[in-house]
Amino acid sequence: MRLIAATDAHFVWMLSGEGTYDGLRLPAGGVDHPAVLKYLRRLAGEFGSWLVVVDGEAAGLCGHKHAPTAAGTIEIGYGIATAWRGRGLATGAVGAMLGIAAEDMRIRHLTAETAAGNIASQRVLEKNGFVRTGTRVDPEDGALILWRRSVR
Repeated sequence: MRLIAATDAHFVWMLSGEGTYDGLRLPAGGVDHPAVLKYLRRLAGEFGSWLVVVDGEAAGLCGHKHAPTAAGTIEIGYGIATAWRGRGLATGAVGAMLGIAAEDMRIRHLTAETAAGNIASQRVLEKNGFVRTGTRVDPEDGALILWRRSVR
């Protein structure tokens, strides 16, 4: 598994759902829903977005949801294509983002949110040393668990 910086051209390709691009293939069913890809496309160039690549296939996406705050905090997000789930890729992607954050002196802490019922995603964060810091209810996503991990 490796991370490749996601460009706008990668998102155009993923949204098309066809062929190969930059030597990469799409998994059966695509990387994610078009609405999610469009949202991530807007964030990609601004804050850092990466393709999770396995054996020449775009198996998922991960990235930062915003620039580092004045306190050095940044929220991360990640998702693995259905065809690739259950193989430890999300855990590896979050670990790789921790490595990227450790090299960026502006970043001191990473945060994340998981749906209260998304046990797999909660385990990904626990395996990467994140701790639960609270909960909140989102009008669209429902009950969420808040997570945090220091980088330094």
